[in-house]
Amino acid sequence: MTAPEFQPRTLENRKGRPLASRWYAPRGEPLGAVLIAPAIGVPQRFYRDFASWLAERGYLTVTFDYLGIGESLPGSLRELEVNVSDWGRDDGSAVLDAVAAAAGDLPLFWLGHSLGAQILPLVEGHQRIARIITVAAGSGYWRDNSPQIRRQAWLLWHGLAPVLTPLFGYFPGKRIGAVGDLPAGVIRQWRRWCLHPEYLVGAEGEPMQRAFNAVTTPLVSLSFSDDEMMSAQNTASLHGFYRSAPKTMHRIAPRDVGVERIGHFGFFRPTLREALWEPHLLPTLAPA
Repeated sequence: MTAPEFQPRTLENRKGRPLASRWYAPRGEPLGAVLIAPAIGVPQRFYRDFASWLAERGYLTVTFDYLGIGESLPGSLRELEVNVSDWGRDDGSAVLDAVAAAAGDLPLFWLGHSLGAQILPLVEGHQRIARIITVAAGSGYWRDNSPQIRRQAWLLWHGLAPVLTPLFGYFPGKRIGAVGDLPAGVIRQWRRWCLHPEYLVGAEGEPMQRAFNAVTTPLVSLSFSDDEMMSAQNTASLHGFYRSAPKTMHRIAPRDVGVERIGHFGFFRPTLREALWEPHLLPTLAPA
């Protein structure tokens, strides 16, 4: 069977800036709608195989690029004023509005990969979501990062980011093989979060914790023991901020599903369809 093709659609964020999105429609009547919120610096094309598979399974699936990333880069990153909070409030809110309008009375799922799970409390209208699914998501506090990247994280936050960002006018991650190119406001705010033991809640204070407290939607977490970026402590810390949301936590080791590697990005690769998508993702989309 040929995988469903996507339909590109340009949306406007809350500030009227264009956002690129891709809509993967099932062939029959949809069972629900899934909005995939990307990890930081990851373009929506990375999720194409996964989104196509969800459409094959009957779900209207939508991906998008944050402002300044992928197809949502309006020009030069040097001239773009945007931060991570804007990605949640302005971009996430606008895309959620569009998907909710298309879904109507169907259940709507927010699937957040890494950063996509962190910014949900900033998204207006999140009460419309039937279930939150977090994938490879955790706090970015650098001291809690997995041992594989802790030294690199120290170098990034204390050396590369503060030096290269003012030099280039944006963070040139592609040049150094770290994260990807990011707007200056994004890397600066993210750095501030990652240097605080309580991550975004500690850095932004009580208003951010209130935003997390307001999320009461049931949440399912899928994390992986070999995630090179998120340790078990990172994962526990982020999900602890969701004090009011009923949570179901699944920590999966590669050997438990018969594969050698999952990591921070592997969940979305089609080679793990039978090991992870079918048995671990599909059940989260079942009616409550």
